[in-house]
Amino acid sequence: MSNAPSHIIISRTDSIGDVMLTLPMCGRIKATWPACKITFLGRAYTQGIIEACEHVDVYLNWDEMKTHAPAQQVETLEACEADAIIHVFPRKEILWLAKKARIPMRICTGHRLHALTKCNKLVFFSRKNSDLHEAQLNFKLLRPLGISEEVTLKEIAAMYGFTKSNSTLPAQVENLLQTHSNKHQIILHPLSKGSAAEWSLENYAELISRLPAENFHVYVTGTADEGERVRASISLQHTNTTDLSGQLSLPELIAFIGRCDALIAASTGPLHIAAASGIHAIGLFSPKRPIHPGRWSPIGKKAEVICAESHPKKGEQLSISPDQVLQAITRASK
Repeated sequence: MSNAPSHIIISRTDSIGDVMLTLPMCGRIKATWPACKITFLGRAYTQGIIEACEHVDVYLNWDEMKTHAPAQQVETLEACEADAIIHVFPRKEILWLAKKARIPMRICTGHRLHALTKCNKLVFFSRKNSDLHEAQLNFKLLRPLGISEEVTLKEIAAMYGFTKSNSTLPAQVENLLQTHSNKHQIILHPLSKGSAAEWSLENYAELISRLPAENFHVYVTGTADEGERVRASISLQHTNTTDLSGQLSLPELIAFIGRCDALIAASTGPLHIAAASGIHAIGLFSPKRPIHPGRWSPIGKKAEVICAESHPKKGEQLSISPDQVLQAITRASK
């Protein structure tokens, strides 16, 4: 791009983990053009993530926007007066709206039929067959802007700008953190809403039982529904364990994760939040493409991956032993 853009819209209307791995793009844009305004068009349930990023100037709520008449949706995008929109997650109706709003540069991957008539800057690459990480693949969409797409995972770890999380925690949670401040505080996030190959709840239970209560305090997180599933399968009635499932909003969860020492989870959004927050993020993965750690591992200075030797068969879960996870926690606590 010959002239510095004054305003770029990033459109990513999918899950928490995907949004987390898109934030470094915003960091690269701001590093290139500090005065460029960035609007992030995202889902309501990822708002807390987007607003915690120092590189994002405006959050635009797609869930609210899509309830309006098409003409009003177009007016909303027109009012942005953006120079470019990057469709990181190409949603057909948003592609249409951006064209109707006459945004000058409309960037999208070139492998989707509906993008061919709605976007004027197509980037051709394959996510499914690539050996690059998801976050690195996102950088390819910066090519039409003239920004280098070559970036290492170490560089990406410094680009999140995940510094605006200042949500106040509920008093009882704040008290827990203070009470156990002399211990290593570990978060277990057992479930993933089916988005990842998971570790068994029985393994999580064994891990809890093997963490010395005098040195570790464990918090179990997840949605209210996930908490019911966990409690129906294993006991969380341990002196060194607190069940926080269903008790924290997303902004509160972000703040809470940043106050703990480590988080253990499968390939989920909270795992990427932990990595971006700078705590030990221990990810449990399947080697199967395209869900393998090469594509989806947490990126952070203290991120670590434990990968099963094979993908679990139907009805089974990740073949990672509690010993392997315990060793990772022990390394992280030194």
